[in-house]
Amino acid sequence: MTSIHPTAVIAPHVQLGSDVKIGPFCVIEERVTIGPGCRLESHVVVKSDTELGANNYVGESAVLGGVPQHARCPSEIGKLVIGDGNTFREYVTIHRALSSGTVTQIQNGSLFMVNAHVGHDCVIGNQAIVANNVMLAGHVTIGDRAYISGSVGIHQFCRVGAFAMVGGLARITKDVPPFVTVDGETNRVVGLNLVGLRRAGFDLNAIRDLKTAYRIAYRSGLRWTEMLDTLAAQFPSGHGHELAEFMRSTERGCIPERAVPKAATLKLHQPIDEAVDEDRGVA
Repeated sequence: MTSIHPTAVIAPHVQLGSDVKIGPFCVIEERVTIGPGCRLESHVVVKSDTELGANNYVGESAVLGGVPQHARCPSEIGKLVIGDGNTFREYVTIHRALSSGTVTQIQNGSLFMVNAHVGHDCVIGNQAIVANNVMLAGHVTIGDRAYISGSVGIHQFCRVGAFAMVGGLARITKDVPPFVTVDGETNRVVGLNLVGLRRAGFDLNAIRDLKTAYRIAYRSGLRWTEMLDTLAAQFPSGHGHELAEFMRSTERGCIPERAVPKAATLKLHQPIDEAVDEDRGVA
């Protein structure tokens, strides 16, 4: 049964699915669709031209579908389209697309923690995690099951590939390839996201292939085009091929690996037996 608190303000002709719950002091503007099973806590604002699928949870004081923060924002702007089963915690803000006929897209099953911001024209994949105080500028793309840690800032038009993990406080100004981990202090790649891959069900053979692909991409010493051609030849399909295609399509360039100082006398990571422990860095 749909439940609407008497203090909520809902524009005429808003489309509400079954079993929707709208809490105190919410504001739902015109041209909004809220799918079945959605729950809006108090003081939520859903702006015009916003669509929510089924079973989304929206925490207190979140604002969905805000006007883009752009110095030359046109009078006619795009939409915000949200899929199913997402969680938006307190004070999350997500903006509509900048141009009429375009969308900011949130797919399914993602978690946006307190005070996260998603700018106009962003595309967020399935089951991504966007932690507290993350700032996504306009036109950012986040792949499936990527993990963006707290207080990360991502520059406009950057991409974060599927299953990548970006460490806390990182400043991302180039593309983050899929499957890798970025260190939040140096803003550099430090290996594969092996914990995330294991939790996602990648088997030992898949992880070994990705390790081989990673070494070609980051440690072979090949020129850029030679590296991409080598990756494509060795991995005509599968996850290695996905890594190659992501890097080949970059427009901003990809984040490099963190270099170990030549004068270093201590190894910071022990060598590993990849068949024994898949939770550490690339062997």
